[in-house]
Amino acid sequence: MRHSPNLRSLLCLGAVLGASVTGCAQYQRFDSVAHLREQYAGQVGAAAAQQLAVPFEIDGSVRAAIEKKLRPLPSELRTLNAVLNFIFEDLDLHYSLTPTRTAVQTFHEERGNCLSFVNLFVGLARERGLNPFYVEVTDYQKWNHRAGMVVSQGHIVAGMYLDGELKTYDFLPYRPKAYRDFQPIDDLTAAAHYYNNLGAEALLDGDLKRAAGLLETATRIAPGFEKAVNNLGVVKARSGDLQGALDLYNKGLALSPDNSMILTNMTRAYQQLGRTAEADGLLARIETSNTTNPFFFVYQGEIALSRGDNQKALDYMVKALRLDTEAPEVHVGFAKVYLAIGEVDKARHHIERALKLDATNQDALQLATMLRR
Repeated sequence: MRHSPNLRSLLCLGAVLGASVTGCAQYQRFDSVAHLREQYAGQVGAAAAQQLAVPFEIDGSVRAAIEKKLRPLPSELRTLNAVLNFIFEDLDLHYSLTPTRTAVQTFHEERGNCLSFVNLFVGLARERGLNPFYVEVTDYQKWNHRAGMVVSQGHIVAGMYLDGELKTYDFLPYRPKAYRDFQPIDDLTAAAHYYNNLGAEALLDGDLKRAAGLLETATRIAPGFEKAVNNLGVVKARSGDLQGALDLYNKGLALSPDNSMILTNMTRAYQQLGRTAEADGLLARIETSNTTNPFFFVYQGEIALSRGDNQKALDYMVKALRLDTEAPEVHVGFAKVYLAIGEVDKARHHIERALKLDATNQDALQLATMLRR
C-alpha cells in the first residue's frame, strides 16, 4: 500500500496561564528514515537493524547540495520539477545496470539503474517536503536465467499523487514505457526489493555466498516477498541443495500459487532429481496458465534449444514475439535459435533489434561481439 507520512493534526496553542491564543505549534515533518529503522528492528532485531541500509536516506553532503541548488517553491509540481531537473541536469545522472545503489551512492557516483534512481528521487523529494513513494510495475517484471533457473526482480518506479491522480517517474532508457498496472508499496517492501536486487546481481555474478546473505536479509525484512524467496531457492539449487530449494519454492507458492517463475524453477529441480513425472506435470500446468507471459515462452524456447529441438524452440519464440515485440529478451532468444540453425543474417537482425531496445543487454552484447569475430 502507499506509504504516506504520519499526518498528525497541527494543534493550535491555547491560552497559557490565561493568555490568548498566539499561534500554532510548528509542524514536525514525518521522519521516514527513522520509521523504517523501527520497522527493521521489528523484523530482524535492533542490533541487526543497525547494519541495514535505508535505500532512500540522504547524508549531509547531499543535503548541502540540494540546499544550495533548490530554493523553496510555492507548489508541489514546481518543487517536483526542480528535483527532477536537479537529478538529470545538475547531477547529470547516467544509466548503469548494476549495481543497485542507495540514494547517497547514486548521488556521488552520478549513475544508477531504475531502483537507484527511485532511491535518490524519493530521498531528495522527501527532503524538499514532498510525499513520493515506491511503486511496483506489476505488468513488467525483470528476470534472468542461468543454468536453467529463473532469477526474478520487480520493476520499481517512483510515484506521487498530484491533484488526486497517481503520477509515476522512472529511469529506464532504451525501452518504450507502456506500463498499465501499478501497485504502490511501502518503504519496508521497497527495502526488500533493494536487497533482492543486490542478491540477484550477486547470484548472476556467481557469488553464491554473498547472494545468500542478501536474499536472506530480503526475506527477513519482508517474509511475504515471493521474489526473494524464489531467488533464495535458486541459490540453494545452485549450491547443490535441491531439497532445500524445493522447500523454498513451496513456501513461495504458498505466497503466490500461480507464480510461473517459481513453478519453472521447481520443474528444473524435479528434472535434476530425476522426478520426471512431476516435472512434466508442472510444465503442462505452467504452459496452460501462462499464455500471456512472453518470458515463459522465451525460457521454454531455450530449454528446447538446449535439447536440440530447434523447430520447437523457434515455435516458442514466435509465441513470445506475438505477445511482446518490444522485449529485447525475445529478440535475443530468436538470435540464439537462428544461430543454431545457421541463419546468421536473421540472427544479426534480432541482435540489432535487441540492442536498439536495450543497449545494456549483456546477452545481446555478447552475441554481437561473437558475430563480429
